[in-house]
Amino acid sequence: MTPPSQHDPRPPYQQAADALRREIQTGRLKPGEQLPSHRELQERFNIANMTARSALRVLREEGLIYTVQGRGSYVADKPAGHRPEVGEKKEAPERAEADSAAGHATEPVTIEDLRTLQEQLYNLNALVQDLRKEFAELKAEHKQR
Repeated sequence: MTPPSQHDPRPPYQQAADALRREIQTGRLKPGEQLPSHRELQERFNIANMTARSALRVLREEGLIYTVQGRGSYVADKPAGHRPEVGEKKEAPERAEADSAAGHATEPVTIEDLRTLQEQLYNLNALVQDLRKEFAELKAEHKQR
């Protein structure tokens, strides 16, 4: 990837965010896959650390990625064929309805509840990815013995 263009009127963080967005939308970066580190983004796009962080913030606000503290940023899961546009708002899911078969009503699900669950799922996904990587390394090490 080339460094930000001096002829492009957009700020460097936006140029980097656009390049990463294209990689996500074309499938080069797949759901659950870890994005390059801040340092790698700095070198790849020839930008400052805060500029790299700003690029990731843009993608996070768009719902294209999520960040797990101390682990990195990952591509978010999206429905097949969904291509979010810049500034696109997420629709609120429908409320849970009363469970008449069980004889009790369920509490309405709030957006905050869903965001909390989404974050937990993302954290679990990151953990599974780490465990897969560790397992592959241990397996390779075991084969060498």
